[in-house]
Amino acid sequence: MPYDSHDALPLLPANRAPLAPEFPWPGGNRAAMFLSFDVDAETAWTGKDPNRYDELVCMSYGGFEARVGVRKLLEMLRDLGLRATFFITGWSVEANPAMAEAIVRDGHEIGHHGFHHLMPQPGDPRLIEEVDRGLDTLKRRLGVTPKGYRAPSGESCEELRVLLKQRGLLYSSSWRDDVRPYRHLLADGSPGLVELPVTMTYDDWLYGLSHRYSPRPMMPKEHVLSIWKDELDETRDWGGMVTTVLHPQCSGRPMRLRLLREFLRYTQGYRDVWITTGEDIAAHFAACEAAGSGAP
Repeated sequence: MPYDSHDALPLLPANRAPLAPEFPWPGGNRAAMFLSFDVDAETAWTGKDPNRYDELVCMSYGGFEARVGVRKLLEMLRDLGLRATFFITGWSVEANPAMAEAIVRDGHEIGHHGFHHLMPQPGDPRLIEEVDRGLDTLKRRLGVTPKGYRAPSGESCEELRVLLKQRGLLYSSSWRDDVRPYRHLLADGSPGLVELPVTMTYDDWLYGLSHRYSPRPMMPKEHVLSIWKDELDETRDWGGMVTTVLHPQCSGRPMRLRLLREFLRYTQGYRDVWITTGEDIAAHFAACEAAGSGAP
């Protein structure tokens, strides 16, 4: 809509979801953790600039996922007895099928993360291809029809929200506007997907790690662990949910894997935080919603 810089900002369109009912977590749990990883591989670098493909050392940052990062994370998850969701780009599956197959073989959920990690933009003619090509790759290569979607580079638009509903997905995990699941309301007033909001502090890119072209200070384990524990402790007191956005090319590296293992053990120590996949959380929300109130 037209906008005069001298006027106040225009109101948001009628697509902001109303406050969702706070359904109880299953099994008497007090809070939840949506444990999720974004497997971008080389598309983390080429999604915004295809010319990076010829920069071989840059590409090796992404290649760490298939060579080391995913394998070590899967070992850790087996040791801890945890299931997680891996949002993976279609290109990463095509380029590294053994890596993707290992995730499926270990019983983890596979989520949709676009095909080439292109940031969704309104009016972009590539939007439909990004979604459909990613869906096709996951089905053809892995036999998976994903339930969940996470937007590459953490952005979205109304065209994408409608498209995801049309393609039959159950949930998305891209917004940063709540500490509990809720149901999207589309611009036409119809219900959209269930949203499992991201917890910004659990995005491991924020803490330096392997960010090559816009480097940030690398924070020591003690600082990051303190942030993560505080976020979990307070969210648990609220009865909410924390959602991780972890990248194998970051958290699959030795120092950060040790940090993640310690944090997950700390979370397990509560014994009342439901650590699970996005599909499980979204299905629980949808079932409670259908039942009207309380647990289904």
